[in-house]
Amino acid sequence: MTRRGFTALTAFSAARVAGANERIRAGFIGMGARGDRLLDLFLAAGAEAAAVCDVYGPHLDFAASKAKGARRFKDYRLMLDDPSLDAVVIATPDHWHALQFLHACQAGKDVYVEKPLSLTVAEGRQMVEAAGRARRVVQVGTQRRSSAMVREAVEFIRAGGIGRVTAVRACDNLNEWPLGIGKQPGAAPPPELDWDLWLGPAPAVPYNPNRGWYNYRWFRDYSGGQLTNNGIHLVDVVRWALDLGYPRRIAAMGGIYAIDDGREIPDTLEVLWDFGAGALVSFTQYNANDAPANAQGADLEFRGAKATLYLRPDRFEVVPQRVAGRVRYRPGPLHREDTRAAWMASRKPAAAPKLVRGTATADLEHVRNFLECVRSRREPNAPILEGHLSTATCLLGNIALRTGAMLEWDGARERFPGHDAANRLLDYQYRAPFTRPS
Repeated sequence: MTRRGFTALTAFSAARVAGANERIRAGFIGMGARGDRLLDLFLAAGAEAAAVCDVYGPHLDFAASKAKGARRFKDYRLMLDDPSLDAVVIATPDHWHALQFLHACQAGKDVYVEKPLSLTVAEGRQMVEAAGRARRVVQVGTQRRSSAMVREAVEFIRAGGIGRVTAVRACDNLNEWPLGIGKQPGAAPPPELDWDLWLGPAPAVPYNPNRGWYNYRWFRDYSGGQLTNNGIHLVDVVRWALDLGYPRRIAAMGGIYAIDDGREIPDTLEVLWDFGAGALVSFTQYNANDAPANAQGADLEFRGAKATLYLRPDRFEVVPQRVAGRVRYRPGPLHREDTRAAWMASRKPAAAPKLVRGTATADLEHVRNFLECVRSRREPNAPILEGHLSTATCLLGNIALRTGAMLEWDGARERFPGHDAANRLLDYQYRAPFTRPS
């Protein structure tokens, strides 16, 4: 996977840093639904869309109609040859993130990369190291880190507002039953689509409408499924709030139980991570039932000794516990009912209820933070190492599911001790001629 200009960086490209009053020139890779949204956000934040790239002609045409004067590319490698680009925005399917990111760092560009950071754990680690060597500013698309409401919830938890947290439950519910993504027959790719370039490093397979655009998330060759698509936002907030690194043990169960369609990922999934000194964290994915997981309709539920914090997309609510002010039972030969009644009566609320309204969706603030950091060279709200740890935590859940094992994880080495089958799922062989630069 060589191209003109990758053998050496131009001094201009490697050294250029946008001034405080200079518009940042950005190139966009992947102009589908998310790429189109990011283009709007970057324009609204004052960036210049200098180049747009996509392997599907209609997406490229639509992007160019918004980004007046932007250069058009089908192959992102040619776009990266432009030394005037300050930054690259990657909004392609997950299986392309690592290669495009590594090439962007090699070309001296700062990078905004959508979540999940990578398709495999090994890719993510290489991305972290490449960004460090090239001294690139990187923002991962975990936008909740730029939400004022989520930050307030995180700070409340960190300050001990709900006491010692022992369990966190994350939920992603959507009822796709009975049709799901359907069963699409194979077909010739649209003439406007370069299917081989869309596949890139993924295995070569005939075109099928189900495998393109949004539905690629239901296929393992291109995505980690809903656990890495939606679950990463939740897992990332949990890690942030509880100051967690890697889990030490992972277990998962699930499968395709209800929906008869063309998918490969589960419609029902439960993942459990044990973070050791931290909390037990679980992720529930119901794709055949969208009933709320709790009365508050929250997708994140932090259970502390003093209170429970429910985090929704539009608010967070703290519900106090009644905390015992005395030992539950007095020692003695008999546990009398009046002793239990006295203990129950001694319990008092630990805090007043708290309700904070806001939004967990902070797309524009996330983009503005990235652009500010491109100028200042400070670390952005969602730095690459945090994006890697949150992405990898989700990927470990998928590996536990596929192996059917309770897995021990050595976070320092990023390996499963003594489990060769699980370790083989930490990376995959790219399809020739695609290779990751060393």
